[in-house]
Amino acid sequence: MVMGSLPEAVDIAVIGGGVGGYFAAIHAAQLGKSVALIEKEKLGGHCLNYACIPSKTMIKVADMFYEIQHAQNFGIHAGNVSINGSELYNWRMNASKKLEDGVAFLCKSNGVEVVKGTAVFMSSTSLQIGGGSSIDFKKAIIATGSEPTVLKGFEFGGNIIDYKKALMLDHIPKSMAIIGAGYVSVEIGTLYAKFGTKVSIVARSDVLSKFDRDAVELVKKKMAELGVKIYTGATPASHDASSVTLSSGEKIDAELIVVAVGLSPFTDGLEIGSTEAKLDDRGFIKVDNALRTTDPNILAIGDVIGEPMLAHKAMRQGIVAAEVAAGQNASYDNLVVPAVIFSDPEIAIAGTLEGEGIKVTKFPLTALGRAIALNATNGFVKIAADVDNIVKGVEIVSDDAGDIIAEAVVAIEMGATLEDIADSIHPHPTYSEALQEAAEAALGRSIHYFYGK
Repeated sequence: MVMGSLPEAVDIAVIGGGVGGYFAAIHAAQLGKSVALIEKEKLGGHCLNYACIPSKTMIKVADMFYEIQHAQNFGIHAGNVSINGSELYNWRMNASKKLEDGVAFLCKSNGVEVVKGTAVFMSSTSLQIGGGSSIDFKKAIIATGSEPTVLKGFEFGGNIIDYKKALMLDHIPKSMAIIGAGYVSVEIGTLYAKFGTKVSIVARSDVLSKFDRDAVELVKKKMAELGVKIYTGATPASHDASSVTLSSGEKIDAELIVVAVGLSPFTDGLEIGSTEAKLDDRGFIKVDNALRTTDPNILAIGDVIGEPMLAHKAMRQGIVAAEVAAGQNASYDNLVVPAVIFSDPEIAIAGTLEGEGIKVTKFPLTALGRAIALNATNGFVKIAADVDNIVKGVEIVSDDAGDIIAEAVVAIEMGATLEDIADSIHPHPTYSEALQEAAEAALGRSIHYFYGK
């Protein structure tokens, strides 16, 4: 079904109204092009409606709830604190609705024609919308994103849900088993544990297996304090309405079973075969460094072209794709795509901590004034630099790590040195000082932590 007006032809058609898609559409319109943005569900896509924004909203609420209950160290003694799942649901949904409406306003204000419907390629220059009308284009940008991967034997339905449904509950479940051990599992498991849910995580190897173990061990320590049970080296074998049975025969209580084993590119129904664009052996759309597919008229961005499958990567690629589609000389050549896990404590990473000639220095939060004052010393900053002191990577494990890492991204993109960071005045008292302290330490001039002679 098509809702709203449908132009017969446009300069650029953007398929998918998630963060990458609406960035591309708005920027293309700013460049003077006629643009149609085709979205079958909600503007903002998964990020605004089902993933990034909802999860961080709920994590913040869970943190407040937990901190109120454990504020005795600060002299705060709260009474009977409770959480209302229905009211939380309403707040979470309203936050997404405000953002969705904001995107619609921005599209309209910039002259982007938003078309509600499903797009299907008829050729390299035309789309059919909703099985009816068609639209011709000069260039198309595919921004259809990804979908939760289905696990055989644990298909979605009944008490088996994906991460989207887990963030749309109108109640707090008594027990939850999460299959998969990536950042989604850690974030969802931690937030529900803080609400009082009995959480179990089934990990094929271990949680966050691809991340620095120094950081992960701190997160696991906190999860253990919250009562989260992690079953490492485990695989799920079967399930019923109230439990999951592992291959070892052990049974886990599970009012709800959340399957979070990854994301798969979403190209279903696009009929890419009607164009010259090609997929790789994993189903991702092949692109070059200008985000052009093997079809000269079609570009692709975001999750649908592969890792890292992160919203902020899609946003940047949306800008680049719009410029390329508009005929400008642009390419996706960013050195750094930061990654943030909104765990407790947060983990944020930019660049790399490994490589020949790379030296890594670690500064602990136990030596940071802000962290000590707030009883949040469970963390550190690692900074990596080459033989010329050029910063190559930063890892932050701390409250607000996701905000602080932006400084590291800019530093690496600009080729900044340890001296650039160490000699720049950082506001006191803040967590950002830990990055400065790490740079100072790497230069052998640490003030607040003694590394020995």
